[in-house]
Amino acid sequence: MAGCGTRRAAGTALMVALGIAVTGCSDGNSPSGQASKAASAASSLASRASGTVASATAEARRKLDQVKGGVDAKKDVSVGNVTTGMDGVPTAEVSAKNTTGEKKSFTVQVNFRDGKGDLQDTVIVNIDDVAAGATGRATARSHRELSGDIRVDVGTALRH
Repeated sequence: MAGCGTRRAAGTALMVALGIAVTGCSDGNSPSGQASKAASAASSLASRASGTVASATAEARRKLDQVKGGVDAKKDVSVGNVTTGMDGVPTAEVSAKNTTGEKKSFTVQVNFRDGKGDLQDTVIVNIDDVAAGATGRATARSHRELSGDIRVDVGTALRH
């Protein structure tokens, strides 16, 4: 499902490409030809962004479906603030509190969203062998560069 973020990315790419076409081109291509190429590039960008999110979501669902005997543990899991490294890829620390009386592991879906709440990426992190009453930690790392105001939330958390 293409969200507003995908349409925004395509619109931004189109505006940049149109700006290039309007400012001139010395290779003899007409402005209308350049605009057509820009529209095609913007459509391709939107399609790739939408495909990337769909692929990541499908992979997350597949990994969650593989968990045997998992119980909902969303209330015991939290994510920290997003930090973005020099490579432009956002990360966030995930914490899982084991409230049971025995060692457990957690499989957590972390969603990366833009400032408007549109899904930009989703990843799965595993926090293995958390002792009874202890808190385990892992780092969720987006699959790709994301820009702007990026936020994270827990989609699904399973304790097993």
